[in-house]
Amino acid sequence: MVKEYFFEKTDRTNAFITRLDLAMYEETGGPLEGKGIAVKDNISTAGIPTTCGSRILAGYVPPFDAHVVTCLREAGAAIVGKTNMDEFGMGTTTENSAYGPTTNPHDTSRVPGGSSGGSAAAVGDGMVDMALGSDTGGSIRCPAAFCGIVGLKPTFGRVSRYGLIAYSNSLEQIGPLGQTVTDVNTLMSAIAGPDSRDSTAYDRPYTHTPSSEIAGMKIAVPEEFFGEGVDPTVAESVRNAIGKLEDAGAETMACSIPSMAYALAAYYVTCTSEASSNLSRFDGVRFGPSVETKRSWHDEYRDHRGTFFGKEVQRRILLGTFALSAGYYGKYYAKAQVARENVRKDFLRIFKDADIIAGPTMPQIAFKLGEKSDPLSMYLADILTVPANLAGVPAISVPCGTVDKMPVGLQLIGRHFEDERVVDAAFAYETEVI
Repeated sequence: MVKEYFFEKTDRTNAFITRLDLAMYEETGGPLEGKGIAVKDNISTAGIPTTCGSRILAGYVPPFDAHVVTCLREAGAAIVGKTNMDEFGMGTTTENSAYGPTTNPHDTSRVPGGSSGGSAAAVGDGMVDMALGSDTGGSIRCPAAFCGIVGLKPTFGRVSRYGLIAYSNSLEQIGPLGQTVTDVNTLMSAIAGPDSRDSTAYDRPYTHTPSSEIAGMKIAVPEEFFGEGVDPTVAESVRNAIGKLEDAGAETMACSIPSMAYALAAYYVTCTSEASSNLSRFDGVRFGPSVETKRSWHDEYRDHRGTFFGKEVQRRILLGTFALSAGYYGKYYAKAQVARENVRKDFLRIFKDADIIAGPTMPQIAFKLGEKSDPLSMYLADILTVPANLAGVPAISVPCGTVDKMPVGLQLIGRHFEDERVVDAAFAYETEVI
């Protein structure tokens, strides 16, 4: 039976690009029945505009649902709208949107994080029960930390990416955001599992009940996660949170991730290279506003993309195209893949002795709007989140206190396909402090 869901919440943070004041859901008896779920605007929704926060996709309405959206509907969820995001997922603040910036529900003079800032703000402000985001280099965990909610980046391949408009195929993963670990666990159980339309999706369904029993769990604490660039007050809050996990029975050990020195460079070479290829389709012929001109195709292609792509997207396309160009592929992209493999090997080495790696999600609290006007300083903010994407391992951010009345996130990283253990560690911390 189809029922109505009235979505009447005020959007004071500009969290939504498209919202449905009246949404429909089916009484399926599923775990999400009657729950209002927001979906990031780079995830395809049949009949609902999907723009990736970009002018170049203004008015685009997908004729199909992404696999995860189909899963939500089958679980009884009401899709209440599409959330704001950095254009094509390129950003850490949700300021790089053609639809204006989203603001932080705890302080509207600050950013909510990005690129899934709209999803995090909608959950953090109590507008929706849960939301979907995508995480390429921290785009779920960063806004979760900034907005004081829980966000999970699953193991690469644990959730189908069919219907996710691609930015960087080898890094990005769809994942859940919620007010609590239990909410995230419930949403994860609905969307994880195999999908024949995504060749990278594994047949690993997620059917888990969170447990706070972590006695004997070994937690590694990398020295690099508390090094230069990390706000001392944030570091103190996270160390206190790790102490709570010890109180719950976990054992901690120091460790080092030497490859982190190259992780950020490897990430940005990889993601911009993949973006330059993925975004080539937006040319005014296949996708994007139509072009009718008697000028040469090359002139129109250049002007069209220069007009409808934002500055950050243009910057990353240029960087990626350069890194892949003849004579530079070996100097940049090939070396980035070596560095990426070294990150993966470091994680595998640590996980021989430890079950979880713990540290801050972000090196500081949410920035003021406009504070990160220099692209390089914005890129550096991702230093603690990108290693998990490079290695393809699961990682979660859970709130662990405040600094200057703004939330701080504790990041917990686990072995490949041990998303359940990561969730248990987060649940144990949440249980310990409530």
